[in-house]
Amino acid sequence: MMAKLITHWNSEDAEFWRREGRAIARRNLWISVPALFLAFAVWQIFSVTATFLPEIGFKYTKEELFTLAGLPALSGATLRIFYSFVVPVFGGRRWTAFSTASLLIPLVGLGMAVQNPDTPYWVMQVLALLCGFGSANFSSSMSNISFFFPKAEKGAALGINAGFGNLGVSAVQFVVPVIVTMGVLSLGSEPQVWTKAGQVKTIWLQNAAFFWVPLVALAAVAAWFGMNDLSSAKASFLEQSVIFKRKHNWLMCWLYLGTFGSFIGFAAGFGLLMKGQFPHINATQYTFLGALIGALSRVVGGKIADKVGAARVTTFVFAGMIAAVCGVLFFLPDNGQGGSFTGFFACFIILFALTGVGNASTFAQVPKIFSTLHERMAAKNASAETIAALANKEAAAVLGFSAAMGAYGGFFIPKSYGLSISMTGGVQTALLAFIAFYVSCLLVNWWFYSRKNAEVPC
Repeated sequence: MMAKLITHWNSEDAEFWRREGRAIARRNLWISVPALFLAFAVWQIFSVTATFLPEIGFKYTKEELFTLAGLPALSGATLRIFYSFVVPVFGGRRWTAFSTASLLIPLVGLGMAVQNPDTPYWVMQVLALLCGFGSANFSSSMSNISFFFPKAEKGAALGINAGFGNLGVSAVQFVVPVIVTMGVLSLGSEPQVWTKAGQVKTIWLQNAAFFWVPLVALAAVAAWFGMNDLSSAKASFLEQSVIFKRKHNWLMCWLYLGTFGSFIGFAAGFGLLMKGQFPHINATQYTFLGALIGALSRVVGGKIADKVGAARVTTFVFAGMIAAVCGVLFFLPDNGQGGSFTGFFACFIILFALTGVGNASTFAQVPKIFSTLHERMAAKNASAETIAALANKEAAAVLGFSAAMGAYGGFFIPKSYGLSISMTGGVQTALLAFIAFYVSCLLVNWWFYSRKNAEVPC
């Protein structure tokens, strides 16, 4: 029978890695991926269901709908702070199984709530906050997988875990509009009448939540029986809390807010933004494409970062994001007049692709940064294995914590759209603020990591 707890692990030992390490690491990775995929689907389920609510009788304002789309990111980002440190305390296998099973709570609740248009707004807010469990899983998942792989392969492994996990965002945006039309999945529950511009049809919006329930349960069981805990990854919260004294922890939080925060924030608000700016377009046909491109580019981005240089890639990403947001501004309608949906959509697709590459490159920077720092701080007689172990524990905590900070973008971007619309009548002010933020990210990354004689070149 396979041992659940592995007492000896040294992925930097080439012979150990070839003999048994690689196979074990890959098995844990490929069980982690579908669990994270489902977590992202649950996290972003409100970004799709919110677009259906007005047409089936829910009396929520535009700002309230944007808030529902953003609340899972707010709670998820906050929970990620705690999830960042749990794997070394409880073990990756145990925590992955538990955290995946917890996704059943918001799924069942949402499936029941959408069947009644008189459901109070505060109930929907609570359910949206509970969907943040899916976001929180990302921090613990990335922290866990980082322990299994050697430094030379971390970028690719983390890119695969996060990239295919991020596909859950695209999947929920693609699958939900289809499955809500299928009464066969409704388990006998009553449908809703969807009405818009004289069009009337029957939908089962509860399917948007209930469809994922058996898949989540299966993923939790697979994690419990198929993954491993590593004794070498054990560390108390106190040991991990040293990262709060590290300047580079906070710098990487800022950069990851710019990459992942943009990815998840744009994904959460994309459908509602298209619907508001180009009302003649069926947004549900296009919403999933942005997240799909962003997720796939993250998989590729990890490999590029390992080969080309992570910091160099990140600098290119922020320069491109600034240009792409300028393009979005150019193609927006002015007071409902003019604009180009084709240009707007193309610029957003470029944005999603760049955020995906940037997600991977920033996460590839973290292990390299902390490996370099620990080599500089190490005593002359410290062994390479000891240095690597300390660097791994710190880097894993930083990966999780920066993921927490980055996830706040999933709340602030949709909320910024809503506030900008309510205060100025358009989203242009929000987009201008994004440009200013990306300029700051580009300068921080260039100064500390990518320029000649940078403090920590990576």
